[in-house]
Amino acid sequence: MTKSEKATAIEQLKEKFENSQFFYIADSSALTVEAVNKLRGLCFEKNVEMKVVKNTLAIKALEQIGNDSYSALHEQLKGPSTIMFAETANAPAKLIKEFRKSHDKPILKGAYIDSDIYTGDDAIEMLAALKSKEELIGDIILLLQSPIKNVVGSLQSGGSTISGLLKALENRAN
Repeated sequence: MTKSEKATAIEQLKEKFENSQFFYIADSSALTVEAVNKLRGLCFEKNVEMKVVKNTLAIKALEQIGNDSYSALHEQLKGPSTIMFAETANAPAKLIKEFRKSHDKPILKGAYIDSDIYTGDDAIEMLAALKSKEELIGDIILLLQSPIKNVVGSLQSGGSTISGLLKALENRAN
């Protein structure tokens, strides 16, 4: 790889890291070509971008961004590394869990989730359980709807009781 090719690759990675709130670093070495192709297909289906990168280029790209929180990931960028970029925080974790039902890898080395760093494969369960922004908004809407439904229900039932009392009083007066 020439110097200009390296500079271009670093710049592309830097842009990718800057524009991504969620990315995972995994080890997918020792997978067969067939397994890697299946993993890439699954990534495509789940809207996760998978890149196999040289660690030194990834580290240089992260250093150029100037965000100190990325420095904790430098330790995870050793050995074979695959980086998974996603628009949903839990998508790569769910994908890795699903893929490992039939394969031993990929193994999670680290993840960057909205300025938080998670390291080690033991974090995969917790990361897969994270709710997406859409799921959280749905939960909030359900929580807000519940009291409103109770109030409306009480008003409706109370309204029929009041109107029934008024009719009974009217009938007595006649």
